[in-house]
Amino acid sequence: MSLAAGVGLRAPHHEAWRSSRPPVGWLEAHAENYFPQGGAQPAILERLRADYPLSLHGVGLALGSVEPLDLQHVARLRRMIERYQPMLVSEHLCWGRVDGSHLNDLLPLPYTEEALRHVASRVGELQERLGRRVLVENLSTYLRFADSTLEEWEFLAALAARSGCGLLLDVNNVYVSACNHGFDARRFIAALPATAVGEIHLAGHDVESIDGREIRVDTHGSAVCDEVWSLYGFALGHVGPVPTLVEWDTDVPELEVLVAEAARADAVACTARAAVA
Repeated sequence: MSLAAGVGLRAPHHEAWRSSRPPVGWLEAHAENYFPQGGAQPAILERLRADYPLSLHGVGLALGSVEPLDLQHVARLRRMIERYQPMLVSEHLCWGRVDGSHLNDLLPLPYTEEALRHVASRVGELQERLGRRVLVENLSTYLRFADSTLEEWEFLAALAARSGCGLLLDVNNVYVSACNHGFDARRFIAALPATAVGEIHLAGHDVESIDGREIRVDTHGSAVCDEVWSLYGFALGHVGPVPTLVEWDTDVPELEVLVAEAARADAVACTARAAVA
C-alpha cells in the first residue's frame, strides 16, 4: 500500500475540511472520539470518508494492562470498522488500566518474555474479535525498567511474529526515546521486520531541561524537526513506501500548515524512492 502522506482529523479543522477538501492522501481519526453513533463527530467522518481513505487510531485499549480486555470498547471499535471501512486500524504498545480505573496515559511496559507473552495474547484476541490485522505503535518513553531483558525493537519484532500484528512505526517516538535513553535510533528502525511495518507517524516534540538534563518530550505540538525528517528518510529506505501520517494534536495550527507538512513528507518519500531506483 502506498499513498500520499495524510494528516490527523482534528475538530478545529472540521469546517475547513467541509469547505475546501485539501489535497492530502488520507485521514486518521482517533477512534474513541467517534464512538457515538449520532451527532456531529460521526457525521463529519461519514462525509469525509467518501473523499479520503481513512485510518482509525486507538488510544484507550491499554493492550499491556493485566485486566481483561475491555470487550465493550472492542465492540464499539468493531462497529466503527464496519461502518467506516478504514484501510488501517492501530493501537499503542502500552498499559493504562489498573484496579478498574483508566489512567488516560500511554505508559510503557517492561520488555520481558512474560510481558511479551501477555501482549501477544491480547493482540491476538483483539484481532480475532475485530476480524482484521491491527498495527501496534511504539511509544516515546522517559524511563526504562531495570527488569527488561529485551530491547524495545526486539520486543516489537517478536510481538509481530507471535501475534501476526503489524507495526506502526512512529519515527518521532523513536528519536525522542533514543535521545532520552542514549541508543541509536537507526539501529532501532533497522532491527524491525520491514514487512511488518504498515504505517509511519511523524510529529513534533519539545526539548526541556530537568535537573540539568535535556529531555525530549513528545508533544505533537510543533513541526517535525530536521533530525526526524532525516530519520524518516532512513526508515523509508528500510521499510519501503508505506502510508505516512503527520500528527499535530496540541497548539493545533491552521490546516494549511498540516497540509504543508504532509507535502514535505511526500517530498522526502520521493527522494527516498529515487535513491533506491
